[in-house]
Amino acid sequence: MKSAVETLNPTRVRLSIEVPFEELKDSLDAAYKKINQQVTVKGFRKGKIPARVIDQRFGRGAVLEEAVNDALPKFYTEAVNEGELNVLGQPEVDITELKDGELLAFTAEVDVRPEIEIPDYSGIKVTVDALEVTDEEVEKAVEQLRERFAATNPVERAAADGDVVTIDLQAKVDGEVLEDGVADGVSYTIGSGELLDGIDEAVTGLEAGGEATFTSQLKGGSAEGKDAEVTVKVTAVAARELPELDDDFAQMASEFDTLEELKADSRKRLETTKQYDQATQAQERVLEELLKLAEVPIPEKLLADEVQTRKHNLEHHQLGQMGLDLEKYLEIQGKTLEEFENETSEQAIKGIKTQFILDELVNKEKLNVNQEELTEHLMRRAASSGMSPDQFAQAVVEGGQVPMLVGEVARGKALAVVVEAAKVVDTNGEVVDLEDDEEAAEAAAETTEAPAEDKAEDKKAEEKNEA
Repeated sequence: MKSAVETLNPTRVRLSIEVPFEELKDSLDAAYKKINQQVTVKGFRKGKIPARVIDQRFGRGAVLEEAVNDALPKFYTEAVNEGELNVLGQPEVDITELKDGELLAFTAEVDVRPEIEIPDYSGIKVTVDALEVTDEEVEKAVEQLRERFAATNPVERAAADGDVVTIDLQAKVDGEVLEDGVADGVSYTIGSGELLDGIDEAVTGLEAGGEATFTSQLKGGSAEGKDAEVTVKVTAVAARELPELDDDFAQMASEFDTLEELKADSRKRLETTKQYDQATQAQERVLEELLKLAEVPIPEKLLADEVQTRKHNLEHHQLGQMGLDLEKYLEIQGKTLEEFENETSEQAIKGIKTQFILDELVNKEKLNVNQEELTEHLMRRAASSGMSPDQFAQAVVEGGQVPMLVGEVARGKALAVVVEAAKVVDTNGEVVDLEDDEEAAEAAAETTEAPAEDKAEDKKAEEKNEA
């Protein structure tokens, strides 16, 4: 076999491949064997039809077509390996010559990873939010904990903001009661904003047995988006009583003996959360600066596939679960279709550039991923997917996605290398010590989703697990 590589542009090549006919022998034998199992000829046992009879009855062309289809992937792969190409996606193959007994010649155009020169990133400087926890934030955290331990007691008075009311609802559109527009015994906290617009004003001031009617746009159901006449009847009113903020509350709500110890723990937890947020912010901003410095050609077909995959996932998975279509989503977002498509393309380009640059850094820095790092990453991915670690690990192995996860961890380590070389200061001008937070680096590297090929494999694993 002979092969030659022609560079069409920085991200696409054309392979020209010539195969002597004798190298097709195995594929021809396989073609005759396959056709033998599929056809019957009077006078011959199934599977024992001579090649000359197959040629006479079904044509040599059918055999050659079967043999070429079998052989092309093998010779294409050999040519890719011989040319040391890092290909992306499937090739576009064109058979240029097929002479029976002499020669098979074909071309294959395919996208390849571009050669990337890693820029000098030692001068990158970014600013992040200062690590400050205010007394107000601590008080808010303790108040939220207090809310969780609130008690509700029935009262014989008009409902007020913050009360919990039990209500019956009936919705009419064009004077007709909707089949799915009736609900009884619904518990609702006034002011929570969890039900229909206008309901707070309708029930405030009503005692048990009171009734009111208001108009509201329905947020779901068979008449979603339509204005409905809603009748609400209050059947019970209960007041929420918060526990006193004292040492007794601290002992009831936590492992601490005093309220001051509880507040100190809340402050510590907030600081830990803000440290992680600060590290993630630093990673994201360093990545943004790195992308500005690097020149990365984007393969057109890979970009088109990535854009299409993102749109498909949004329309058929995310919006589908929310009961929305793309038109309604754009209306809510206040965007035109053109603006949406431009944003999707920009996000896709950023995702591809991120992966290309960080993968190149992995190679340049000779970064490896050990079993412990892979396991920790797998645990995080399992948690975010809602699957148990065992379920997620099984899906990853069965879906052949282990290399993909290894790549994610390696890219996180590559970004951590860049962050370590960068200067990170907070809004107070203080230098930030990120303590080599590779977990945050992985999270930042994943803020731009993997290109379509990787995500397709990820989706296969989820669907396999659901099945």
